[in-house]
Amino acid sequence: MEAWLGQLIHDLLAALALPQVGLVAVFIITFVSATLLPLGSEPAVFLVVKADPSMFWPVIVVATLGNTLGGVTSWWVGYGAEKAVEAVKHREPPNPRALAWLKRFGPKACVLSWLPIVGDPLCAVAGWLKLPFWPCVGWMALGKGLRFICFTVALLYFIPESWLS
Repeated sequence: MEAWLGQLIHDLLAALALPQVGLVAVFIITFVSATLLPLGSEPAVFLVVKADPSMFWPVIVVATLGNTLGGVTSWWVGYGAEKAVEAVKHREPPNPRALAWLKRFGPKACVLSWLPIVGDPLCAVAGWLKLPFWPCVGWMALGKGLRFICFTVALLYFIPESWLS
């Protein structure tokens, strides 16, 4: 049983290492994980890089692009939701202190879009507040790119090989 499972993991890693499969899978997973849907993208990024370390930078670029576009999608959802709510009824925001903080920092706050739990809603709230689109995208990309670099390097150097074989 262990030999079969080991072979399955090896074959999966080999398939993910193929640029035509691995990069597309990384893009889709990182895009979906950056929307409000609960999905982690780090395992996919790590597995592709672990299977083929020469793919480190292409994977980081594709993961950052997919995750940033997912954040952009959340920004537009927030922008559209604000218009819909305003059309129905003007109400007091649920957390005026958090909104005031986000307004104070503006698009720069989107650098925190990589954070678990609060990062994806942060992008939507940035759209809700109609923060400038392109600066928000730039800060999102910076935060998300740095996260993928740091997490992937940390996983490559701190995950024992015995866990993967």
